[in-house]
Amino acid sequence: MKRTKRWTLILLGSSSVLLVPWTVVLALTLPTKTEVHNWSLAWIGLDVLMALGCAATALLGLRGDPRARLTASATASVAVLDAWFDITTSAVGTELLEALASAVAEAGLAAACVFLALSKGWVRTNSSPAT
Repeated sequence: MKRTKRWTLILLGSSSVLLVPWTVVLALTLPTKTEVHNWSLAWIGLDVLMALGCAATALLGLRGDPRARLTASATASVAVLDAWFDITTSAVGTELLEALASAVAEAGLAAACVFLALSKGWVRTNSSPAT
């Protein structure tokens, strides 16, 4: 393994350890309620990011470009994040049921993206994009 890659992985592992106490600090100090500015922009931004990820993955994948795996992976992450925030910020009742229904769809999207990101047969194996 190359030295740079090894040290990058060590740094990544160290970061995961350091995030544990930070998470505890946040859990003990963050308010349970807050007023949020630009609420609609945050939600619209997540959905636009998810749509762009789907489009980029589809376009790259249809061209046989191996970078589609990267966009698929990123899109899966955005879908899971969107579902998480939908559920955790919803009020109990109808709003939560709608968020759970949306989360099912987003979980399906995330699963499809993970499948594409891990699949080997649908993109060329060389590193140059299709022309």
